[in-house]
Amino acid sequence: MHVALSAIKIGSEAVSAPVALAPMAGITDRPFRRIAARFGAPYVVSEMVASREMLCDRSLSAIRLDVAQDTALAGVQLAGCEAHWMAEAARRVEGNGARVIDINMGCPAKKVTTGYSGSALMRAPDKALSLIEATVEAVSVPVTLKMRLGWDDETLTAVEIARRAEAAGIQMLVIHGRTRAQLYRGKADWAAVRAVVDAVDIPVLVNGDIIDVAAAGEALAQSGATGVMVGRATQGAPWVVGQIAAALSGADVPEAPTGGALRDVVVEHYEGLLECYGSAIGSRAARKHIGWWLAKRPDGEALRGRVIRSEDTAYVLRELSAYDWPDVVVGDDQVAA
Repeated sequence: MHVALSAIKIGSEAVSAPVALAPMAGITDRPFRRIAARFGAPYVVSEMVASREMLCDRSLSAIRLDVAQDTALAGVQLAGCEAHWMAEAARRVEGNGARVIDINMGCPAKKVTTGYSGSALMRAPDKALSLIEATVEAVSVPVTLKMRLGWDDETLTAVEIARRAEAAGIQMLVIHGRTRAQLYRGKADWAAVRAVVDAVDIPVLVNGDIIDVAAAGEALAQSGATGVMVGRATQGAPWVVGQIAAALSGADVPEAPTGGALRDVVVEHYEGLLECYGSAIGSRAARKHIGWWLAKRPDGEALRGRVIRSEDTAYVLRELSAYDWPDVVVGDDQVAA
């Protein structure tokens, strides 16, 4: 199904195509965002940062907040359950150069929802609004909101919160087509997002199970959304966002790197993680990425087994550089994403 995308604005910020890299904890850090941007991702969002934790100047929070070097338009995502801390964190983020601030009301993780942050706020529209108002009033940059359809099938509050969020000054919405109760099970309900699209005048991106251009087109058709946000499909494939953006905008689609070009990307990513976090934390942060890079590649599991626990970064780099990086093997029961 053909759906053509055009440029949008998030407040005063122009985005060439409404296709975004989703915020993912432990994944969408600076090295990953940089690669996604090089392959054409128009808009990227940082990992979620807890507002109160960030103000305690914890080193990892500071790293997650650093978007000054991003080449694509980059948003910083904040989570919290207290209006005061959300406002203070937003001011700090704006002062550090962030051009967009995103509020997280979609994370389903128990450690987040137990503290009445993330998708737990879908159960409490009044509380959600207090956080939104505090954040918007604290800064001059655009503020966006990412949320789910609701807490569960009996608490579908997305439309109510969307209307109130728009009135409070939110400039764009991202709706994941599941409730918190569903976590990531089943299939995202793209059609259910249409009720939110119809309720507001600001851009709405649809999120959930968007793995390729075909899925993006179908999600747009069912939801009527302005654009899409892509998450888990980018694990081991950060070029997917740029490919979807180009394909749906009528531009030349960047090819996924193979062979030596892929080797260069993997090495760049590994070295970027070491530079970003230092060798100890960076080598551990790379483990999941190495698993995704090597998944379903011939002899990939053997290489993963050799390097996954090694803290000898020079050895890991030699092994990654020496590997031929053959194409992924796709079986009859598998679908290439």
